[in-house]
Amino acid sequence: MKILVVSDVEERLLYDCFKKERVEGVELIIACGDLRAGYLDFLMTMVNVPMLYVLGNHDDVLVKNPPLGAISLEDKIIKFKGYKIAGLGGCIRYNDRTICMNTETEMKWRCLKLSAKATLKGGVDIFVSHAPARGYGDLEDFPHRGFICFNNLLNRIKPQYMFHGHVHTNYHRSIKISYEHPSGATIMNCCGYKIIDLPDRE
Repeated sequence: MKILVVSDVEERLLYDCFKKERVEGVELIIACGDLRAGYLDFLMTMVNVPMLYVLGNHDDVLVKNPPLGAISLEDKIIKFKGYKIAGLGGCIRYNDRTICMNTETEMKWRCLKLSAKATLKGGVDIFVSHAPARGYGDLEDFPHRGFICFNNLLNRIKPQYMFHGHVHTNYHRSIKISYEHPSGATIMNCCGYKIIDLPDRE
Protein backbone atom coordinates (compact mmCIF):
# COMPACT_ATOMS: atom_id res chain seq x y z
CA MET A 1 0.00 0.00 0.00
CA LYS A 2 1.40 3.35 -1.02
CA ILE A 3 0.66 6.32 1.29
CA LEU A 4 1.13 10.03 0.60
CA VAL A 5 1.94 11.73 3.93
CA VAL A 6 1.80 15.54 4.04
CA SER A 7 2.40 18.14 6.73
CA ASP A 8 3.05 21.83 7.42
CA VAL A 9 4.31 22.97 4.00
CA GLU A 10 2.25 23.23 0.82
CA GLU A 11 4.55 21.55 -1.67
CA ARG A 12 4.77 23.28 -5.04
CA LEU A 13 5.33 19.92 -6.75
CA LEU A 14 1.96 18.72 -5.45
CA TYR A 15 0.07 21.97 -5.90
CA ASP A 16 1.21 24.47 -8.54
CA CYS A 17 3.00 21.79 -10.57
CA PHE A 18 0.81 18.78 -9.85
CA LYS A 19 1.47 15.76 -12.05
CA LYS A 20 -0.46 12.53 -11.67
CA GLU A 21 2.64 10.40 -12.17
CA ARG A 22 4.14 11.77 -8.91
CA VAL A 23 1.36 10.11 -6.93
CA GLU A 24 0.87 7.05 -9.12
CA GLY A 25 -0.35 4.11 -7.05
CA VAL A 26 -1.12 6.14 -3.89
CA GLU A 27 -4.11 4.61 -2.07
CA LEU A 28 -4.32 6.83 1.01
CA ILE A 29 -3.35 10.37 2.07
CA ILE A 30 -2.38 11.05 5.69
CA ALA A 31 -2.13 14.69 6.80
CA CYS A 32 -0.11 15.47 9.94
CA GLY A 33 -1.39 19.01 10.48
CA ASP A 34 -0.89 22.71 9.75
CA LEU A 35 -2.19 22.63 6.19
CA ARG A 36 -5.09 24.66 4.77
CA ALA A 37 -8.37 22.92 4.05
CA GLY A 38 -8.12 24.17 0.45
CA TYR A 39 -4.80 22.40 -0.04
CA LEU A 40 -6.12 19.19 1.51
CA ASP A 41 -9.28 19.37 -0.63
CA PHE A 42 -7.10 19.82 -3.73
CA LEU A 43 -5.02 16.75 -2.91
CA MET A 44 -8.08 14.60 -2.23
CA THR A 45 -9.62 15.70 -5.53
CA MET A 46 -6.51 15.27 -7.67
CA VAL A 47 -5.19 12.05 -6.14
CA ASN A 48 -8.77 10.79 -5.69
CA VAL A 49 -8.18 8.62 -2.62
CA PRO A 50 -9.34 8.80 1.04
CA MET A 51 -7.62 11.12 3.52
CA LEU A 52 -7.02 10.73 7.26
CA TYR A 53 -5.80 13.75 9.23
CA VAL A 54 -4.81 15.09 12.63
CA LEU A 55 -4.77 18.74 13.66
CA GLY A 56 -1.66 20.89 13.86
CA ASN A 57 -1.17 23.73 16.31
CA HIS A 58 -2.24 26.29 13.67
CA ASP A 59 -5.40 24.42 12.64
CA ASP A 60 -8.01 26.24 14.73
CA VAL A 61 -10.03 26.93 11.56
CA LEU A 62 -10.16 23.21 10.70
CA VAL A 63 -11.93 22.48 13.99
CA LYS A 64 -15.00 24.38 12.74
CA ASN A 65 -14.49 23.86 9.00
CA PRO A 66 -12.75 20.52 8.37
CA PRO A 67 -11.68 19.48 4.88
CA LEU A 68 -14.72 18.01 3.14
CA GLY A 69 -14.60 14.24 2.87
CA ALA A 70 -11.48 13.81 5.01
CA ILE A 71 -11.69 11.65 8.15
CA SER A 72 -10.33 12.92 11.46
CA LEU A 73 -7.94 10.56 13.24
CA GLU A 74 -8.04 12.51 16.49
CA ASP A 75 -8.06 10.04 19.41
CA LYS A 76 -9.19 7.25 17.08
CA ILE A 77 -7.94 4.04 15.51
CA ILE A 78 -9.09 3.48 11.94
CA LYS A 79 -8.43 0.37 9.88
CA PHE A 80 -7.54 0.81 6.21
CA LYS A 81 -6.54 -2.04 3.90
CA GLY A 82 -5.40 -4.17 6.83
CA TYR A 83 -3.45 -1.42 8.63
CA LYS A 84 -4.62 -0.01 11.98
CA ILE A 85 -3.87 3.73 12.05
CA ALA A 86 -4.12 5.86 15.21
CA GLY A 87 -3.84 9.61 15.65
CA LEU A 88 -3.22 12.37 18.21
CA GLY A 89 -2.89 15.92 16.91
CA GLY A 90 -1.68 19.19 18.40
CA CYS A 91 1.58 20.21 20.01
CA ILE A 92 2.83 21.10 23.47
CA ARG A 93 1.08 24.18 24.88
CA TYR A 94 3.45 27.13 24.65
CA ASN A 95 0.98 30.01 25.11
CA ASP A 96 -2.54 30.61 26.48
CA ARG A 97 -4.34 29.11 23.47
CA THR A 98 -6.21 25.92 24.31
CA ILE A 99 -7.22 24.74 20.83
CA CYS A 100 -4.84 22.28 19.17
CA MET A 101 -2.37 22.42 22.07
CA ASN A 102 -1.95 20.22 25.15
CA THR A 103 0.17 20.24 28.26
CA GLU A 104 2.31 17.15 28.81
CA THR A 105 -0.21 15.95 31.40
CA GLU A 106 -3.18 16.48 29.09
CA MET A 107 -1.49 14.56 26.28
CA LYS A 108 -0.52 11.80 28.70
CA TRP A 109 -4.22 11.17 29.41
CA ARG A 110 -5.01 11.15 25.70
CA CYS A 111 -2.21 8.61 25.21
CA LEU A 112 -3.57 6.38 27.98
CA LYS A 113 -7.03 6.39 26.41
CA LEU A 114 -5.61 5.64 22.96
CA SER A 115 -3.48 2.85 24.40
CA ALA A 116 -6.58 1.24 25.91
CA LYS A 117 -8.32 1.38 22.54
CA ALA A 118 -5.25 -0.15 20.90
CA THR A 119 -5.33 -3.04 23.35
CA LEU A 120 -8.97 -3.74 22.49
CA LYS A 121 -8.24 -3.59 18.76
CA GLY A 122 -5.14 -5.79 18.91
CA GLY A 123 -2.52 -3.09 18.46
CA VAL A 124 -1.65 -0.29 16.05
CA ASP A 125 0.47 -0.36 12.90
CA ILE A 126 0.84 3.38 12.25
CA PHE A 127 0.74 6.22 14.78
CA VAL A 128 0.09 9.69 13.34
CA SER A 129 0.74 12.91 15.27
CA HIS A 130 1.57 16.53 14.62
CA ALA A 131 4.28 16.89 17.25
CA PRO A 132 7.24 14.52 17.52
CA ALA A 133 8.20 12.34 20.46
CA ARG A 134 10.65 13.93 22.88
CA GLY A 135 14.20 13.24 21.79
CA TYR A 136 13.29 12.00 18.30
CA GLY A 137 13.28 14.87 15.84
CA ASP A 138 12.16 17.65 18.19
CA LEU A 139 14.05 20.84 19.11
CA GLU A 140 15.08 22.42 22.40
CA ASP A 141 12.93 25.57 22.05
CA PHE A 142 9.72 25.00 23.99
CA PRO A 143 7.20 25.32 21.10
CA HIS A 144 8.99 22.55 19.17
CA ARG A 145 9.66 20.12 22.00
CA GLY A 146 8.17 16.69 21.56
CA PHE A 147 5.91 14.92 24.03
CA ILE A 148 7.60 12.63 26.55
CA CYS A 149 4.41 10.59 26.77
CA PHE A 150 4.66 9.71 23.07
CA ASN A 151 7.73 7.61 23.93
CA ASN A 152 5.70 5.71 26.51
CA LEU A 153 2.86 5.30 24.04
CA LEU A 154 5.18 3.88 21.38
CA ASN A 155 6.59 1.42 23.90
CA ARG A 156 3.09 0.25 24.78
CA ILE A 157 1.39 0.01 21.39
CA LYS A 158 4.55 -0.80 19.34
CA PRO A 159 3.54 0.50 15.90
CA GLN A 160 5.72 -0.08 12.87
CA TYR A 161 5.70 3.62 12.00
CA MET A 162 5.13 7.03 13.55
CA PHE A 163 4.47 9.90 11.13
CA HIS A 164 4.66 13.50 12.40
CA GLY A 165 5.22 17.08 11.26
CA HIS A 166 5.55 20.35 13.23
CA VAL A 167 9.37 20.58 13.01
CA HIS A 168 10.17 22.02 9.59
CA THR A 169 13.28 20.48 8.12
CA ASN A 170 14.78 23.90 7.37
CA TYR A 171 14.69 24.96 11.04
CA HIS A 172 18.06 23.44 11.88
CA ARG A 173 20.83 21.61 10.04
CA SER A 174 20.85 18.78 12.57
CA ILE A 175 17.24 17.73 11.93
CA LYS A 176 17.00 14.15 10.74
CA ILE A 177 14.10 12.84 8.67
CA SER A 178 14.00 9.35 10.19
CA TYR A 179 14.72 7.77 13.57
CA GLU A 180 14.57 4.22 14.89
CA HIS A 181 12.78 4.17 18.25
CA PRO A 182 13.57 1.57 20.96
CA SER A 183 9.98 0.34 20.62
CA GLY A 184 10.78 -0.81 17.08
CA ALA A 185 8.91 2.04 15.41
CA THR A 186 10.40 4.00 12.54
CA ILE A 187 9.70 7.69 13.27
CA MET A 188 9.44 9.88 10.18
CA ASN A 189 9.26 13.66 9.94
CA CYS A 190 6.83 14.19 7.04
CA CYS A 191 7.10 17.98 6.74
CA GLY A 192 6.29 18.78 3.11
CA TYR A 193 5.49 15.35 1.76
CA LYS A 194 6.70 11.77 1.80
CA ILE A 195 5.50 8.74 -0.16
CA ILE A 196 5.66 5.61 1.97
CA ASP A 197 5.39 2.18 0.33
CA LEU A 198 4.12 -0.53 2.67
CA PRO A 199 3.52 -4.22 1.94
CA ASP A 200 -0.04 -4.99 0.90
CA ARG A 201 -2.24 -6.80 3.43
CA GLU A 202 -5.43 -8.74 3.06
